[in-house]
Amino acid sequence: MNRRFFLLFTTLFLVISQGDIAFGQEPAPIAEPPAEMPVDERINELMAGPTKAITDVIFYAVPVAGVPIPLVLVWLAFAAIFFTFYFKFVNLSSFGLAVRTIKGRYSKPSDPGEITHFQALTAALSGTVGLGNIAGVAIAIQLGGPGATFWMILMGLFGMTSKFVECTLGVKYRDIDASGKVHGGPMRYLSKGLKERGKGQLGMVLAMFFAVMCIGGSFGGGNIFQINFATTQFIAAFGGGEGSFFDEQRWVFGLIIALVVGGVIIGGIKSIGKVTATLVPFMCGIYILAILVVLAMNLGKLPGAFGSIISGAFNPGAVGGGLIGCMLLGIKRAAFSNEAGIGSAAIAHSAVKTSKPASEGLVALLEPFVDTVIVCTMTALAIIVTGVYENPDLKGVAMTSAAFESAMPWFKMVLALAVILFAFSTMISWSYYGMQAWAFLFGDSKFMDLAYKFIFCVFIIIGSSMSLSNVVDFSDAMIFAMAIPNIIGLYLLLPIVRRELDDYRAHVAKIDSKS
Repeated sequence: MNRRFFLLFTTLFLVISQGDIAFGQEPAPIAEPPAEMPVDERINELMAGPTKAITDVIFYAVPVAGVPIPLVLVWLAFAAIFFTFYFKFVNLSSFGLAVRTIKGRYSKPSDPGEITHFQALTAALSGTVGLGNIAGVAIAIQLGGPGATFWMILMGLFGMTSKFVECTLGVKYRDIDASGKVHGGPMRYLSKGLKERGKGQLGMVLAMFFAVMCIGGSFGGGNIFQINFATTQFIAAFGGGEGSFFDEQRWVFGLIIALVVGGVIIGGIKSIGKVTATLVPFMCGIYILAILVVLAMNLGKLPGAFGSIISGAFNPGAVGGGLIGCMLLGIKRAAFSNEAGIGSAAIAHSAVKTSKPASEGLVALLEPFVDTVIVCTMTALAIIVTGVYENPDLKGVAMTSAAFESAMPWFKMVLALAVILFAFSTMISWSYYGMQAWAFLFGDSKFMDLAYKFIFCVFIIIGSSMSLSNVVDFSDAMIFAMAIPNIIGLYLLLPIVRRELDDYRAHVAKIDSKS
């Protein structure tokens, strides 16, 4: 354990200092903000230095044709494409098998694990389907034009294979304790899997780095950002607007959500799985139904929308940096939305009831398909057919809202409810991701478990009443930093995944031959 803590603190030191060291500079002193400054502004000021340090490293960009391309996006995109060719387009050839697997045809109730295939899929989807689908797509189209949608879809399809690889490994190297509780995710397959291949020290360093980043991401992007945005939407739609009680006492709404989230996450992944199995289909259904209404009322514009997507994708004169800029924006939106290659989903999928790791890998590949190819694409079509992306005054959620309100003037309240539900589902999923990383670093005692969950809920209350932009930027960088150790491990463990896939296909063929 002492060795593990030494690695933890070494990792933290490197993360904080890496930004300045990389450019051969002395670390800049952090100025003490004025005492009279509001608390949230003081925190933002104090976080400015560390935020710049880590974002400069994680989102370091190289200019290509005059367009800065973050290397982390290249890292994610190249891995997704490589994995797809390595497994001979398993994302397409085994799509039908993935759907059949969800139904439980090839698993038994007595298989080890805590939740069903469907619950595992919805738990992971609840962490990805959310504000990025509503606001992020709008931003990509506004900056890159309709053509960005094409590259978003393409990246979503390749990302399906990344999810397959990481979630197969998540089940393969999970630990199940005496009580039946599952501990899985990149922390486990990086440490255990690489140790099997004679790279134990590398595996432990990568696992520790991943765990630290995951905890930070769970508190920021998976919590503060979600509740802050949900609180704003609630006040605007239901809470009486500016100057109302909830506007003056935003923490009250945060407290209510914290109590609800706490009630769910105290029960662990079984409780989370049950909630998301109901919530995710409901909120996705409402959202997609609304989009279908918009598309139906603009049916004659659909052919033109598809045409603008295709032509815009290959237009050298596209807005946002031409062809390269358009491509980059689409890839970026897909990567930010479905988190393929980040490793987060492998934590949720590892809790599934199965004896065949590749079975859940195949189920997991449906996640980017639902998140990016379906939900993001439908959002893009609604925005394109209504033409709201041409209005420079509309950005993010306001643009998506305007698209819906053009067909349904009352939809603002429905969208606000969707935002709140999306934020809630994201928080409960990311609480589980952070908890698993926390347990890997500090042990799985009851005290440590409750300590993390208490801190997570406190951050919900804090996040509802403060605008901590630097904290969220810092945590977003942490989330993408998770991809660095994760993908290194995926490359080194690909032969294990291939063997598990062959084993599962043989298992499926045996069962199908008897029916």
